[in-house]
This record gives sequence, structure tokens and C-alpha cells, in this order.
Amino acid sequence: MNDRKQNVIKMAHQLFIDKGFQATSIQEILDYSGISKGTFYNYFSSKSELLMAIFKTNHTKLEKDRNSLLIGQSPSDIEIFIKQLEMQMKANQRNKLFTLFEEVMVSNDNELKAFLKQGQLRVLSWIYQRLIDIFGESKKPYLLDSAIMFTGILQQNIKYHFMAKDTSYNINHVIRYSVERLIGMVNELEKSGNQLFNPEQLEGWLPNCIKDNRGFQQKLYRSILDIKKGISNDQTNQIRILDFVEEELFDSKKPRKFLIESVLFSLKSEPTFINKKALQRLEQLIEDYFAYLDTETSSMEA
Repeated sequence: MNDRKQNVIKMAHQLFIDKGFQATSIQEILDYSGISKGTFYNYFSSKSELLMAIFKTNHTKLEKDRNSLLIGQSPSDIEIFIKQLEMQMKANQRNKLFTLFEEVMVSNDNELKAFLKQGQLRVLSWIYQRLIDIFGESKKPYLLDSAIMFTGILQQNIKYHFMAKDTSYNINHVIRYSVERLIGMVNELEKSGNQLFNPEQLEGWLPNCIKDNRGFQQKLYRSILDIKKGISNDQTNQIRILDFVEEELFDSKKPRKFLIESVLFSLKSEPTFINKKALQRLEQLIEDYFAYLDTETSSMEA
């Protein structure tokens, strides 16, 4: 994404926070960001698409920051999960995403509503995947139910925590309290054998696009994280290469395979790079991804 487009997203985000999404006109966005109407429509087809870009930009940054907490740590460490949730909640509050979300959900914009609902499902999918990391495959049949209930508990606890304005509590306390209830739920569900939702249903709720499939994305992220775990802190160039690959895969509308292959080859060629097997797994996942894109393009042309 070019700097000018990113600046429009940043300026519009501030306007939406200050005035509200519905009350902000496109002309105000043009004046505040210093662009022409033609440039605006070159970037976005509508104000709604611009708001989607704001949510996507914030989510992309959150994913990177959230995944960075796993570097050098065990995915099964529940303390890392608590830190990830705290980071997520603070970012949402800082960027006023809850306020924007609530405004959209009471509007008549069905396209935006559908987009935000898919975003909620992606958060649910992430929590479900993390619960598998923490509680293990043996409890997997009960973890989608647990993720759904935990999401509701956490949201309501945070909502009423801020309504109460009780300064003796903080966000970490609320999250930790909710996670303690989660542990009890998982154990109770396993003991009872009760199951409301089959975890396979989650894939049906999300778009059938490989780029949007959270299970596939998690494999890519994990593969990149596995490589980063084996890199020492002084090898900053190797981390930058992997950050570039991540940005190209998930931030670019048209990921450039030749660039990704080129930078991974340079990583592989560095004398101090040792995690060759993990890199091979990543390269295979990337190959599968681009093979899928080629298939999709061919079917559309036909």
C-alpha cells in the first residue's frame, strides 16, 4: 500500500472517531487528507470501502503484533494468550474500533455489516486455534464451543467493567479473570462430553477462499514463526526478510511470487541461517498458495 493511500486511511480514521462514520462526508475526507475526488475514487469505490480498509489495516497490524509475542515462546503458554488478548483489547480501544463497529451494526449498510460479521468470525477462529495450542488436540471437539462462550464472556466483562468505571480494576485483571473461567469451561465440557458445535462448522462459516481461510493462514503464520524462533536477536536482516514475506502474502492484493522466492533464496544463502527444514515447509505452503491462485485465475478466464 502506497504512503498516500495509507495517509488517507489514517486521516479518515481520525475523522470517523471525531465525528462518526455516518456524519463524515467524502468532501470532509478530501479536505482533511488533501487529495482530489479523483484520487479518492482511484483508491476506494465508496466511503464504506474506506472504512473496510481502516478495519483491515488495524487488523493486519494487530496480527503482526500478536504473532510477534509468540516468537521464542511456547504456543501452549496461556500467559502468552493473555498478553495477546490484552494487546488486542487495548488496540481496539485505542483505535475506537468498538465505537465504529457499533455504529455500523445499527446502520442500513448490509455490505459493511457482512464484512464486520466475517471479521468477528475470524477473531473467533483465531481464539479457537489458540485454544488448540493451549489445551491440545484431545480437547479439540469442545474448543469451538469454548471459544464461542469465552468470546461472549470476555466481551461482556469488558463492557460492564468500563461502564462501572471502577479504577481498582484494569484490563489485564478482566482478561485474566475471564481466562480462568475458560479453563473451567473446557475441563467441564470434556468431562461431560457435551458438544453444541462441531469444529468443522467453523470452516463453513468463513469464506471458502484459501487466502481468507484462517486454518491456512495460521499454517503460514506458524511456519514463519517457526523460522523466526530459530533466529538470534542480532540477525535483524533475517527477521526483516521474513517480515517482508509476511507483508507480501497478507497485505498485498497481488502478491509477487518472484519477489518472495528471491528474498527467501537470499535468506537460505546466508551463512548464519540454520533452520532450513522450517524454510522448506514455508516454501511448500507458499507454492500451494500460488498454485491455488493460478487455478482460480484460470477458472475465471474460462
